[in-house]
Amino acid sequence: MTGMSMAPSGTAGQSTSAQAGAAATNSVAIKDFAFAPATVTVPVGTTVTWTNSDQDPHTVTATESGSPLRSPTMNNGATYKYTFTKAGRYDYLCTIHPFMTGTVVVTP
Repeated sequence: MTGMSMAPSGTAGQSTSAQAGAAATNSVAIKDFAFAPATVTVPVGTTVTWTNSDQDPHTVTATESGSPLRSPTMNNGATYKYTFTKAGRYDYLCTIHPFMTGTVVVTP
């Protein structure tokens, strides 16, 4: 199948249901020094938004070298958005607090 690789951010494709124990959402809260939910599952083409609700700064940075998933330092209230264009598993962490980890699973 052919997919759109540069689709603008929007609400298309958000009607998903929870499967396999992972949350079906495109929003991740950064709260109490954790990513919540820790794992999200989304279809290809989905934009995931991280929002920092902590008073301390955080980042969203892929653990795989060369991945473009790399936010600037986010202060309280800041958001970071990333659109996933390829299926796969994307593990990430906060470079300031490396014990904070999360995963995005992107399905075809």
